[in-house]
Amino acid sequence: MPRRRKRTYRALADINIANLVDVVLVLLIIFMISAPLLQSGIEVNLPKTRAAALNEQAEGVVVTIDDKGGIYINDVWSRLDNFEDNLQRELRLKNASSVYLRADSMVLYGTAIDIIGRLKELGIEEIGLVTARQEETGKSR
Repeated sequence: MPRRRKRTYRALADINIANLVDVVLVLLIIFMISAPLLQSGIEVNLPKTRAAALNEQAEGVVVTIDDKGGIYINDVWSRLDNFEDNLQRELRLKNASSVYLRADSMVLYGTAIDIIGRLKELGIEEIGLVTARQEETGKSR
């Protein structure tokens, strides 16, 4: 019977990173495309203020008023006559008690106050007004 030779295996020290680079680039492209979609979908020009914005928002329902006066509850359009019902339903679904109001800077003051009044009538005490951070003009004090 012929004698079999033992196979010897050597460790490969070379790593082919071409596949790894391909995967990382695909993931980078996916994240670059999906990141803007994670923000609120209704485009509004928020009023600017020098006050510091909160880094973390607690869970809550976002009510948005666009420049045409359209009202959205978590990016879903709502008519004013059934606003309260839709808001209460959304609050129950998210199990939240706070509302964040995002309004375009061109929205009439009366419209924003009407929405805030309706929120107060529903018993919502935690109302956050969302603003954008004002750019510093380079003046130093």
